[in-house]
Amino acid sequence: MTTGIYLSLGSNLGNREAHLTQALQKLQHQDIVGVRISSFYETEPVDVTDQPDFLNLACQVKTGLAPLALLGACQQVESEMQRLRKEDKGPRNIDIDIILYDQQIIDHPQLKVPHPHWSSRNFVLIPLQEIAPHLRDPISGHSLEDLLALCPDHARVNRLTTTEHFASSDLNR
Repeated sequence: MTTGIYLSLGSNLGNREAHLTQALQKLQHQDIVGVRISSFYETEPVDVTDQPDFLNLACQVKTGLAPLALLGACQQVESEMQRLRKEDKGPRNIDIDIILYDQQIIDHPQLKVPHPHWSSRNFVLIPLQEIAPHLRDPISGHSLEDLLALCPDHARVNRLTTTEHFASSDLNR
């Protein structure tokens, strides 16, 4: 099982915390097990700013799924949760992105890893720094600390609560 996989989850419609919790539970049913989960962070939307604030988190997962199979599993969870893609970067009840996959560089028509925008998004970098401060960008070699210092995104990212009560054993309930 590969454990160097990092996902970013976000929601800005309805009960955001419930959506994130449900997504984590559904990922477990896809054989994607949470190893470390960040706190919840309330964040300003980026790019399309005329929409509600997001609730975001980052998680380190372990799975035996290959990268494209992992993408399919994440999209399956989004589909089960009835995610609608009406507007690119627009409001959504759930969004699951693969940020890093075991330091691999993947350039496939369906999947780019590292995620193409991860290093320019504080709502990804700050939760990742909480759970994996040692991470490095497999392309540039920059540390998370360096990436945060270089990040052009200055949108608000506020830590709300810890997700310690979402240990992987709790997600199986």
